[in-house]
Order: sequence, then structure tokens, then C-alpha cells
Amino acid sequence: MGLAQARKARITPRMGGRILADALVAQGIDHVFSVPGESFLDTLDGLYDVRQKLKLVTCRFEAGAVNMAEAYGKLTGRPAAAMVTRGPGACHGAIGVHIAMQDSTPLLLFVGQIPHEDAGRDAFQEIDYRRMFGSVAKWVTQIDQTRRIPEIVAHAVDVATSGRPGPVVIALSEEMQREIAEVADLPRVQVTPAHPDPAAFVRLRALLGKARKPIAVLGGSCWSPAGRSAIRDFLLANDIPVTTGFRRQALYDGTLDNFAGDLGVGSDPGLIAKVKEADLILAIGSRLGDAVTQGFTLLDKAGSVPIVQVHPDGAEIGRVFRPALGIVANLNAFAVAAAALEPVHAHWSAWTAELRSLREAQRAVPNYQSTLNLGHAMHDLERLLDDDAIVTTDAGNFAGWASRFINFSDAQRYIGPTNGAMGYSVPAAVGAKIVFPERMVVSLVGDGGFLMTGQEMATAFHHGVAPIVLVFNNQMYGTIRMHQERAHPYRVSGTALTNPDFAKYIEAFGGHGEVVSDTAEFAPAFSRAVASGRPAVLELRMNPEQITTRATIADLRAGKPAPKPQTKTKRAAARKLPGSRGGGKSAGPRGGGKPAGKRG
Repeated sequence: MGLAQARKARITPRMGGRILADALVAQGIDHVFSVPGESFLDTLDGLYDVRQKLKLVTCRFEAGAVNMAEAYGKLTGRPAAAMVTRGPGACHGAIGVHIAMQDSTPLLLFVGQIPHEDAGRDAFQEIDYRRMFGSVAKWVTQIDQTRRIPEIVAHAVDVATSGRPGPVVIALSEEMQREIAEVADLPRVQVTPAHPDPAAFVRLRALLGKARKPIAVLGGSCWSPAGRSAIRDFLLANDIPVTTGFRRQALYDGTLDNFAGDLGVGSDPGLIAKVKEADLILAIGSRLGDAVTQGFTLLDKAGSVPIVQVHPDGAEIGRVFRPALGIVANLNAFAVAAAALEPVHAHWSAWTAELRSLREAQRAVPNYQSTLNLGHAMHDLERLLDDDAIVTTDAGNFAGWASRFINFSDAQRYIGPTNGAMGYSVPAAVGAKIVFPERMVVSLVGDGGFLMTGQEMATAFHHGVAPIVLVFNNQMYGTIRMHQERAHPYRVSGTALTNPDFAKYIEAFGGHGEVVSDTAEFAPAFSRAVASGRPAVLELRMNPEQITTRATIADLRAGKPAPKPQTKTKRAAARKLPGSRGGGKSAGPRGGGKPAGKRG
């Protein structure tokens, strides 16, 4: 809606719920992901009136709804809205706010609120949302006056999308939604993005001219197609080796000769060693956070190795690592300006080639001791993915298989939670498929994460979309088991899982399900899942011993003493009388657990 149109708009009395729905449309919000609640019934009624302009997606769990909205923001660079009810609904949805904050994703979360007159009484489902979300959102507010709905919604969108993008939480009082007011809708604001200082490029070219081993680290969010293309042109023209931040692999075309891999959890040790040799770091969009810098140890905080850090939020530049040059700029504006520069005469072609050879070397598949070699399966998946496929991932060690063995190409997208939140991938995939129904969408998730939010497959059926989910089943919380074996070898406590037959789970909905236990089975099973046209689950029965792509449980235990076998005390032996029960064979695990390599 333009400013002139808004001024001429006829102001008619409307209920607050309708004003809110119209305000979302006016700000360009076209998807709302929600679990309904009585605390915002009038807003749901308002959304009914704009159903031709705004799609309401009914979800099964608030965490799933907010994760769908977060995935929308990652993929489009624009915010979607999530709506949840007060109290428990807000608590369930909070994980999505934390993901959006740490991942710099624009997001709006609307939360129902109790009546005004009950505030401060510890009323049913009462929460002070400003206190609850104050540390995990860019802005938290509450709409109490109906006339201020357009103003607050417009400002919320501006906050969510400006600077370092992030989540905004808006509480909706009950009375405000029912009251009638006469107020105009507000137009969207066109803001020119922050452009880099031309003088910064003089300094940047001087630093590049002195370098012999530069390396780029790409990160951040809200990259546009034009920005991605421009930053690729700049980095290729200067032959600079490129790494991507944790779970940002698809920011750069992995098939190009200057792509060196990703920095994050489970990165190639060879790449990490090479970053330590670098004499110039170009951090473009990356906050140089915990995972990227290997626990803030990879770089010198004082800046003995020059760092050029480009970020839209000046407060993030030099937050931990002091740069030689900080550039406050919109990432896409920086990329376009950088691509127009005269390339620096590179002195590092051998360095770039060496880093690329490391990337290809780590993609060579070892002879894993399993009937299902997931390295080969990921190579098959790379071949079978559509050119514009969207791949979502969950948190967990299993995610290392894709990041190590797949080079995502230019038009493909790979998204996941950089904050390590389990339960993200399935709802993210369902949301992505709803927004982009014509594109192939594949979810990668562990057995632990799938049973946290796998019920959102019901949302896929409800809205008629068909994502494909690969469940990596090793019958454990794998990442925690890895750390457990390092800290307390042989003492398995709290990390084992008992799972259902995941193929039968999706079949119960009417979807396509298969169990894959052998490498040769994967590609045909995936092709059948695609051809089915239905929501699909492929359960990949992993070897539980292969705890990461580079280590087995035996490797983690190597050199550490095994516990001594427990001996029965005389008193315990005396208790066991002749003829008593308990001397037979074990009945096996309770709950129907099945060996990882066999179908029950």
C-alpha cells in the first residue's frame, strides 16, 4: 500500500482483530503460522476476512508453528508471523524466538494475553512477556489500545528487518481485539539500505594487496539473489578461498573451485588448521561466533591477523575479535559495490587450490563399517536433489554427513538452527513446502529430533504438501553420547532411545515410508519417495558405533581404561536360593527396541 493510497483510504469502524489482520496485509505479511487459542479468537476472525491475501497455516504444536515462520524468514529475507496462545503456547513457541535471535532471522510472534483487569493477579496463563522474552528478542511489546495496532505492527516489521534482523514479540490484550476503532492502515516504508563507505574499499584493497593467504568467511542472513551473485563474482574475480559459517553452507556455490568448506561443529580439521595459517580474514556477514571460531579460539582476539568484518549492525563488529577494518553495511549493498571493484592481482592461486583440494579430499568416502555407508548415500542425495531444492537440517551429529559430503549448488538452499535447537528440521521443511510448493524440500533429522516435532507431518497432509524426511536412526541422542564418551567413557547414562518404526509412522497418515539399511537401497528409495507425490519418511538405519563422520565410539574410548566388571558380594550371592527365578536368558530391551541394522 502506497502513502497516497493510505491517506485516501476510507476509514471505517473495525474491530481490533480485523484491524490487526489488515495491518499485517498492509505490511506485506502473507503467511501466518498458528496453533489457535481462545486468547486471540477475534484476531482469527479478522484473518478470515483477509484469507484471499494472507494464508493461515494451522499447525500441531507451537514450537513447530514458530519454526515454520522462522524458516520462512530464512528463505525469503522477509518476516512471516506466528500466532500462539498465552502462557503454555508462548512457552512452547519460545524456542523459535531463540533460534531467530541467534540466527539473525526476521520474525513476528503474536501472543495472546489475559484481560487487563486481571493483570498482576497471577491469573490463568498469565505471563509478563516483556520479562519472559526480553533477552531473546529484538523488541517485546504489547498492544493495549486498538487505535495503535497499525503503528505497532508497522514498527515491529521495521525492527525485525533492520540492522541485524531478528524476532519481535507482540502480546495482544483480549479487550483490544474486541474494541471497535476508526484508524487508517499504514503503508510499508521503503528504506534505502546502508551502503559501505567508499573509503573502506581503498583500505580493503590495500589489505588484500599485502595478503598471501586470505580466506573469506560468509555468514549472515537476508541475502538476496543479486547479493549472492555479486559476492560470488567478487570472490571469484579475486580468487579468494571461501568458507561458510555454521549451517550457512548454501550461501555459496559449493561446486566452485574456490569453495573450501564450512566452519562450525564437525568441520574438517585440515580446514581449521589452514584458517590458522591465513594472513587475512574477510568476515562478510559472519558475527565470528562461537561455532565458527571453534569456541572463540580460532582467531586472535587482539587482531594480530588482520580481520575485515562486514556487518549491517555496527555493534556486532569487533564484539569479540578486533578487526583491522570494520564496515557497517547492508550485506547485499556491500556485495554489489565489491563486485564493481577492480580485482587485486592475486598472489595466492596455489593457496586457493590447496584449500579446494582439502575440500574434495574430505568428500572422499571412507570404508565405514556398516551396510549403510552414509557418505555414499549423501553423494547419491547430492545427485538426486533438484537444482533449486531446499534442504532443512536439525541439530545433531547426523548433520555432519550432509555438510561433509554434499556440495550445495547456487540455486539450492540449506537451512538449519545455528543455535543447536533440536526439533527444527521437520516443521521448517513443512513450512518451506507450503511457501514453495513447486520446489523439492528435503528434511534431514535424527531420531531424537523427529520425535520432538515429527507430528507436524500432519500439517503437511492438512495443507496438501509433500516434503521428504530422512530420519537418521542410531537409537540415541548422538551428540550428547559423543560428549559423554569423551568425558565419561563406557558409562552410558540417559542417552539411549527406543524408537518406533518410522516408516509405519508416516504410513499411518497415508504417506510413503521405507526403511533403508543398505547403501544400494538409498537412491531407489529416495526416487520412489519423490515419485509417490506424498509426504514421505525414509528411515536410515545407521550403525550406532559410527558416532560422527570421523570417529567411532571405540575411537573415543581408545586409551581409556574400561570399567572393571562388577563382582557379586557374598551377601548378594547368599540371597539367591536354589530354584529361584532370574537365571534364564534376558527378555531383551523393554519397549520393543530394535537393532539398528534390521527391520522388525
